[in-house]
Amino acid sequence: MGLSALQGVGMKRFDARQVIVLVVVLVSMSNPAIEAQTNQTHLLVITGLGGDPDYTQQFHEWAMTLIGAAENRYNVPPEGITYLGEKPNLDPEAIADRSTRENVESAIQTISDRASSGDHVVIVLFGHGSFTDAARINLPRQDLSAEDFATLLEKLNGQQVTFVNTASASGPFVETLSAQGRTVMTATRTGGERNASVFGGYFVAAFAGGEDDADQNRDRRVSMLEAFSYARARVVQSYEADGLLATEHALLDDNGDGEGTDEPDPLSGDNPDGLVARTLFFTSGSQGQPGRTFNNPALEVLYQERQELEARVDDLRRIRGGSDQRQYQEELEKIMIELALKSREIRELEAVSGSPTDR
Repeated sequence: MGLSALQGVGMKRFDARQVIVLVVVLVSMSNPAIEAQTNQTHLLVITGLGGDPDYTQQFHEWAMTLIGAAENRYNVPPEGITYLGEKPNLDPEAIADRSTRENVESAIQTISDRASSGDHVVIVLFGHGSFTDAARINLPRQDLSAEDFATLLEKLNGQQVTFVNTASASGPFVETLSAQGRTVMTATRTGGERNASVFGGYFVAAFAGGEDDADQNRDRRVSMLEAFSYARARVVQSYEADGLLATEHALLDDNGDGEGTDEPDPLSGDNPDGLVARTLFFTSGSQGQPGRTFNNPALEVLYQERQELEARVDDLRRIRGGSDQRQYQEELEKIMIELALKSREIRELEAVSGSPTDR
């Protein structure tokens, strides 16, 4: 598309930063051969104090299951994964070090040194939390507060950050950590929800065992939004099945307004929660998806069209820091609506002709 075409869509009305966004989107639209250049994932898993052997073992199992899914299902390389645990002797090969305050600080600094601009940094906490003057995760020797993590996350400049605190009393982490470029999830909505939470187990299951249900758009990947929605729904079901009043209510914030949402909907209202989390995955630096055999040529076309839309999302994310935020949100929302409609077309056609199979 040349300069005259850009002028035809009103280029003169945009400032320089807005033109960057517009050009990237239009180039993606005009070149079907473009594929999404997926950035690398850096995963930091932290297990805190269990308090008793059962919880210590449970947190360790959740951590190992999540790491196994990241490596084996999504091809995140081992060098991109760091596990800090309460008891390194539970698995000396997997656990890099004890989950002390100093080691957490060091691990985040190491990721900051290694990560490139646009990479995805995922930090997941398993353990017990507390809330007095501030919300904290209980760690060996010295706890870390939400404010401590806010300072540490400032080291991750230019990366997209997903921070998941599955501990009890984790709700205040949302307001404290909320910022542009961050997706924050907590198992609870307040610091007063202090009972041991089960959200963490279901969050892990979304990637490791519940993919058929968690993968809502059937693209054979589970986004951070899909994992949150799956885990939250399973938490509600588990309390109802046991006839208990729920003592945890998960929240997600990814629009930087400091207010978490329990049912994020990327297509609702202005600047909704879920828009960014919908585009974030465990990735290995490439598409990494096996080839497919399609029973229906029309379905193959729809899959290709959805991939091109995802490429446009990746393109937008890469220049997000230098773009006008309002223009960025408008373009992102437009593509997300197209993605939702395309996924619906795929589901409807798959109901008739069947899903593609891996080859």
